[in-house]
Amino acid sequence: MTTLITGGAGYIGAHVVDLLRRRGERVLVADDLVTGIAERIADAPLLRLDLAGTGAVDALAAAMRDHRVDAVVHFAARKQVGESVAEPARYYRDNLGGLANLLLAMERAEVERLVFSSSAAVYGEPDENPVRETTPQRPINPYGETKLYGEHLIRAAERAGRVRAVSLRYFNVAGAARPELSDRVALNVIPMVIEKIVADEPPRIFGDDYPTPDGTCIRDYVHVVDLAEAHLVALDALADGRALSPVYNIGTGRGSSVAEVIASVGRACGRPLAPAVHPRRPGDPAAIVADASRARDELGWRARFGLDDMTRSSWEGWLATH
Repeated sequence: MTTLITGGAGYIGAHVVDLLRRRGERVLVADDLVTGIAERIADAPLLRLDLAGTGAVDALAAAMRDHRVDAVVHFAARKQVGESVAEPARYYRDNLGGLANLLLAMERAEVERLVFSSSAAVYGEPDENPVRETTPQRPINPYGETKLYGEHLIRAAERAGRVRAVSLRYFNVAGAARPELSDRVALNVIPMVIEKIVADEPPRIFGDDYPTPDGTCIRDYVHVVDLAEAHLVALDALADGRALSPVYNIGTGRGSSVAEVIASVGRACGRPLAPAVHPRRPGDPAAIVADASRARDELGWRARFGLDDMTRSSWEGWLATH
């Protein structure tokens, strides 16, 4: 069995590559290396390619035939919310155009099984909590829109008999299996807190007057190793021909507040932290936590790691790679 991992040199993709290789399976990585880091995948075969670019379908199809690919995990996408607001056309071109090219290449190479990297961003600002897969999807930025429309495109391809697929909606991903696989960019809460500590600045809290126990926003944080294992479980379920739901939330089902995250980072780095409180940011819901029961009941997946595991491995990874 050979699995194509698009975006496999990225933070999450590299963890899936690592787990697949550890269980003795072959992989092929496709990545443009704009944000991916080649050293994360060691000597795994790499097709350096812009999935949305001219000639991508031919190159992907040929590579899948040459490497005898029989399943795909699709991570490759732009994923910065603010950037998507500033550059919506680029996000639609890269995220949806890349997915369309991948589906065309899979059809040409007769590859049917697909696991799609989606996001809790499809829910926008949900009216219910915890968030279920049936919660109305109302994304509030172009990034979230491209993930939701990507799910729709995949379902259309499935109805046409072109693929068998599942989409995994990630909540807030953190941590690392080991330092060289860690998240090296401060775009998410835990790396942002660590970046402030290293710069000898106070970590920031945006609003401490929310209707939560400590007044700060609550989010569901899932360890990247747990998330990577969810992809392997989904791949195995597709290979077994099991009847699956089209989408699964991937989270812990437990919320952690921003204040709790900062305290956990303080434990990881060995010193208490005094955050600076700033005004609320527009559009930040008080709490978003996953209902991950569908993944538990249908896939047999559940998260194993907690918040302190995430902050400790994130801290160790940041120190080792900066």
